[in-house]
Formats: sequence, structure tokens, C-alpha cells
Amino acid sequence: MLLALLSLLAAALVAAPSASARTEAAPAATLTEITNFGTNPSNLQMYLYVPDNVTAHPAVVVAVHYCTGSGPAMYNGTEWAQLANTYGFVVIYPSVTRSSKCFDVSSPQALKRGGGSDPVGIKSMIDWTVNTYSADTSRIYATGISSGAMMTNVLLGDYPDVFAAGAAFSGVPFGCFATTDGSEWNSACSGGTVTHTPQQWGDLVRAAYPGYTGTRPRMQVWHGTEDDVLRYPNFGEEIKQWTNVLGVSQTPAATDTPVSGWTRTRYGATGDRAPVEAISLQGVGHNLYTTGMAARALTFFGLDSSGPAPQPQPGACKVTATTNAWNTGLTASLTITNTGTTAISGWQLAFTLPAGQTITNGWGATYTPASGTVTATNATYNGTIAPNASVGIGYQANHGGNSAAPGGFTLNGTACTAS
Repeated sequence: MLLALLSLLAAALVAAPSASARTEAAPAATLTEITNFGTNPSNLQMYLYVPDNVTAHPAVVVAVHYCTGSGPAMYNGTEWAQLANTYGFVVIYPSVTRSSKCFDVSSPQALKRGGGSDPVGIKSMIDWTVNTYSADTSRIYATGISSGAMMTNVLLGDYPDVFAAGAAFSGVPFGCFATTDGSEWNSACSGGTVTHTPQQWGDLVRAAYPGYTGTRPRMQVWHGTEDDVLRYPNFGEEIKQWTNVLGVSQTPAATDTPVSGWTRTRYGATGDRAPVEAISLQGVGHNLYTTGMAARALTFFGLDSSGPAPQPQPGACKVTATTNAWNTGLTASLTITNTGTTAISGWQLAFTLPAGQTITNGWGATYTPASGTVTATNATYNGTIAPNASVGIGYQANHGGNSAAPGGFTLNGTACTAS
């Protein structure tokens, strides 16, 4: 009897799960449906692809399907899984279960951080993946086609603190499809008749997460000039929106033709990781996605280690900051020095303003937002900093008694010494 009791106890201990056990990982090199991944108000399905050679702390790409599509269709119809095999990142394929097979990019719930509907479910998928694979939270990306492209815009607006960048193929701006009658479709937007100023488009994005002052994700947009489903004017409206959100000029810093019939414009910088990149395809309709485009998006993300080095990539930098204050105002002068060995072509300097300071105007760069953690983006005339060379910029600000210089400088993500 004692032996039997001991056997039963041992069996119970083996069967009982540990309260702190790590979430079980998915099989490698096969598309796997994950269930019970977290809060999922719209009953999305989650499909996951993990390559055999998944890296420690991998990047995560969320690949979002088109209307009538599915996660498995996106897996079979794009190269993201093959690229994951090469570069060791993980791919999440969200899948709609509602009858239209379109993502919700129109409801008030979808257009607000944590508001509900599809974006909340996708965020849960990301959280599950980060927890299970110790994924790198600084390298999470979204991409999609048509309805998935619209969702890419929505995800980057709702969760700017989650995504590093996005690539939208045949989409519309964040908020363009908004409706209040429960309809999924917005004919005015799809027809290309919804237009706003850059500031108005940017305000729609900022309203999704009020008070957020951190870094915003970069955006790549693709569109065919003959798109008869989501008309071509949406392409220009997306450019207006994301250049405003990222605080860069609407005048391209670079224009080229990487493929015959393609016009590529880059905003805020000239390299592969410009704040905004836009590719217009002459004479191409709505179904523009073809083999090779995912690899170009991967380069924009910075995950293609065999491609051009992330642009720009300073080796080291130094910033000298001084202020001249009076009553409730001040001017600040910043000198950025490239102490690395390679030239910087296109730069963004991030820094933190002391509490109570608000920038009212500036020179030598575009500053956004006006308080808190600020990003200064180069002007067209000073975007290149040679090794051991310097660039001077500055701004005027109001203050509430603290007229100290800013701190916490990073240049294109690289921490700078301050003096």
C-alpha cells in the first residue's frame, strides 16, 4: 500500500505544471497555430513561424494578410518565412475569423491604444512571442498587404512604443477608414477623396496614444498608380501623415528609381533606414506585391545583415550643449561631433529636455515633440557629418525656472558623450 501511495504521489507531481514554467515554444520550421495567447477581443487566430536557426533574442515581424486572406495564406504567399530561415527572426501571422476576412481598421476601438478589437489581439500575440522566445523588444516590425497594410498603419499609430518600423503595401493612412456606424468600409477613403493637412493627419495618429512623447516607428509605404481598390491619392496622404508624425520635411531627401517604373523617395535621411520611405509603381494596380518586395522591406527594417549597413550608423559621437536664459525663456546651442571613423549621412539626435521646458522654435533641424524626449532631425543642408566634423543646431524654449541644458543624447540610436 505504501508503494502504491508513493507511486500515485510521484505521478501527481509529474503531472502538475509549475506555476513559473515558461510558455511552451512552438515547433520549429513549421507554421503553428497558437491558442490562448492572451487578451483577444475580436477572436483572431495566431499563427507563428519559428525557423530552425532562430537567434537568441530574435526580432519579430508581424505579417498581416489582405481581405479574404488568412494567416496561412500570408505564410504561403510571401517570402517572410524564407527570410526568417536566413536571418533567424520570428514571424507572427494574425488571421481574421469574421466573415469578411478583413481587419478592423475603422472602429473607434481599433483606432485607440488598448481600445479593443484587432490591434489588442495582435499586441497579445507579440507579448506571447516576446515572453516565449525572449524576443528583442527593440526589433519588432509590422508589414501587410491591402487590409493588412491599413492595419500596419493602425498598429504603428496605436502602439508606437512597440514597433520599430512598418512596411505597408497598398494601404491608407491611419484613421482614413474611420467610421461610426459599424461599417468596415469607407468609400470616401478607398476612393481617394479623404484629404487632410500633414498636421491633421499627424494629430489623428497622436490622438491614438495621448501624451506619448517617445520615439515613433519609421514607415515604408508602397502604392501602384492604377490602384482601383484603394486609390492612389492615399499614397500621398500616407506620406503627409508619417512625415508629420516623424517630424521630417515633406521634401524628399533623396529620389531614385531602384527598378524600372518605380519611383522611390526618402524623407528625413537618404539611406536605407530613412524615417519615411515611399515607393510608387507606375501603371501597377492594387495587387502590387511581388517576389522580392519583402526583402526590400527587410532592408528598410535593418534586418538584412547581408545588405547595405544600416544607414546611418555612427561609431561614436559627442554633443556639447549650452544655454543662455532670461526670465521664462532661453536659447540652447548644440554642437554634434562625429567622433567615429565613417561619415554619417542623415541623422536624428534624441535628447531629453528638463522638466518645464518647451521648444518654441529652432534652427538647423526639425524638432519633435516640443517637450520631454525630443528628436532633432537634420536639415537638407547639414545631413552629412564627416569623421571628426561637427554640426551646430539650436532652439529657443520657454522654461518654468529650470533653464538647464538638455541631456541623454543619442545619435541614430548611439549614445553620445556630453560636454
